[in-house]
Amino acid sequence: MKMKYITKIKANLSIYTKKKTSNILEGSYNSIYKGKSMNFEDLREYVVGDNVKDIAWKASARSNKILIKQYRAEKKHNILFILDSGKKMLADTRALEAKKELALMATGTIGYLVDRHGDSISAIYKGKEKIKLFPFKTGLYNIEKILNSYEKEINTENNLEDLINYILRFIKRRMIIFVITDIEGMSNISEETLRRLSLLHDVMFVNVSDALMTGYNAFDVDQDNYIPDYILEDEKLKELELEIKTKIYDETKEKFKKYKIVTTTINKQKDIVNDVFKLLERRKNANIY
Repeated sequence: MKMKYITKIKANLSIYTKKKTSNILEGSYNSIYKGKSMNFEDLREYVVGDNVKDIAWKASARSNKILIKQYRAEKKHNILFILDSGKKMLADTRALEAKKELALMATGTIGYLVDRHGDSISAIYKGKEKIKLFPFKTGLYNIEKILNSYEKEINTENNLEDLINYILRFIKRRMIIFVITDIEGMSNISEETLRRLSLLHDVMFVNVSDALMTGYNAFDVDQDNYIPDYILEDEKLKELELEIKTKIYDETKEKFKKYKIVTTTINKQKDIVNDVFKLLERRKNANIY
């Protein structure tokens, strides 16, 4: 199997880290779970963004510098990707890029970081015939296999709530879960399902944005045709669409905040690495523990 996605992801990460003075992205991933399953290892000087709870006050007083406790992980994590394979993922983002490609690249980028950390990866999505669940494995080949399989089956009748209930019923290990979907997928998950999922696992959502149906040459994937010009050019309809989508997004955001579930939105492929970084930073600073 050619590592086409892993090759693209490596290139994107290389471009990103060249712009930074340090490998801040991987540092964010490695540090978001401090405090649980971690042993104290060393001290370092405080930098902006560190949790004040990790300050070593006695050592700081002796050195006249603010020092932070660093930790070493005792064990690796189990990472599960819940992937939205619905037909809507064949549409475009707000930036007119293919949602499918952004979903694949976001999954692969997080997976690449997970692999460098030594964690085990699994994924679940609704295939054309049945639910597809991959066993937990390490290695870049495993990530590429997941991405290639997922790519071929996007365009199905899909219900994320069914996938989550399947996970809650059949997978008993504690996991870090990344859900790759869009605002429709996020808003359709019930509060009770979110509550049960967040009680058992650490959960983060990647929202792949949706194109507007007004203002440009838009294609309706559900109806399999282009939207008529009289709809695209209607200014009142455009205002109404923005109002409705903003309301749905705000309501969904508030629902997720109740269960301390963090999210990020991706619009463009060139911004994926930075958007993943934002997600990890929000999770690190969420004070869930």
